Amino acid sequence: MHPRLGRGRIEEALKDTRVVLISGPRQSGKTTLATAIANKDMPFLSLDDPALLDVAASDPVGFLRGIDRAVIDEVQRAPTLLLVIKSSVDRDTRPGRFLLTGSANLMMLPKVADSLAGRMEIVRLLPLSQSEIRGGQGRFLDDAFLGKPPSVGEPILGTELVELVLAGGYPEALERKSWPRRQDWYEHYVDGIVQRDIREIAQVGQLAQMPKLLNVLAEHAGQLVNCSGVGAALGMNHVTTQKYMKVFESLYLVHSLQPWFTNKLKRLIKSPKLHFLDSGLLSALKDASPERIAKDRTAFGAILETFVVGEILKIASWSDERCSFSHFRDKDGNEVHLVVENRRGEVVGIEVKASATVSSADFSGLRKLAAACGDSFVQGIVFYDDDQVVPVDEKLLAAPLASLWA
Repeated sequence: MHPRLGRGRIEEALKDTRVVLISGPRQSGKTTLATAIANKDMPFLSLDDPALLDVAASDPVGFLRGIDRAVIDEVQRAPTLLLVIKSSVDRDTRPGRFLLTGSANLMMLPKVADSLAGRMEIVRLLPLSQSEIRGGQGRFLDDAFLGKPPSVGEPILGTELVELVLAGGYPEALERKSWPRRQDWYEHYVDGIVQRDIREIAQVGQLAQMPKLLNVLAEHAGQLVNCSGVGAALGMNHVTTQKYMKVFESLYLVHSLQPWFTNKLKRLIKSPKLHFLDSGLLSALKDASPERIAKDRTAFGAILETFVVGEILKIASWSDERCSFSHFRDKDGNEVHLVVENRRGEVVGIEVKASATVSSADFSGLRKLAAACGDSFVQGIVFYDDDQVVPVDEKLLAAPLASLWA
């Protein structure tokens, strides 16, 4: 088992919060982590067990009767159970009473009538980050907001970098060493989500279209979201397309990166940008094997951008900083792939290049962002495929992609 860097946050939350939810995509390691954290006096109840699910869904009060503390796995499968948990922890307010896991973002599910606000802390667990895979500390965001230049670490370049990015972070997929075997795993993974999870959490009238839609979304990864254009390929209108995209987002498969905005700049693009939360899943959907990328690197830029966004979202899940994420683009074509802003209003800009060289033009978006932010701009980084940190300006630099987990 790889060490999970979010474990400390979960253990701290259990000391002062009545309910803690580990939320993330299926097969990201939630059950394994919850089992490792749970005390001996916390029975483990998995709603993937049909018998337990039947009782939890039909008689949630009876299901929890007599239970003092418990781990409940895949709680989104019986959403009415949350109201009973709320009632229980309102009567007995001791911290650490329930440790839940969920493969859907409960805050996005229409069936959930009460969010347990004020009673529950949510800790997101995404697939493995490179820091977790390689035994690092995952301090990139903390150091970036201190204005520290990234560390170089052990450089991973060229073909090795491509293979790392295409592999993604799902633990079971990483156990399969060949690309065809990983491809098979991702195919079954998507089938399982469509046949089980989507049926349970959403009213989807065109279930058979969901895998096709996911494949179309893969072709639009790293691009501005255009629901009309995406849906047109499948004969779906923009309303249905948007609804189905939100289902994928609630299952932690895709992520809509909202546009960064300031009143100081009037000519900004205000459309969200689409990313997948795991570059391995995106690569499988695009059939982007290492051999194909070696022959044609056209698709690699979008996959690499998704990889970097996913890595930083993972780091944020355990960072001391509490951050919001967006993208910057103006109508003149200047852009910053990822804008990270902390609660103090400080901003770090991230740009991603698949090449081994950078030029002054690669910093045009970061310069625009820095000018708009003024003193709030802490640092702008262009990640690229090389092994040197190159200062360009007082707050602008190029850094190896391996700096993310150095």
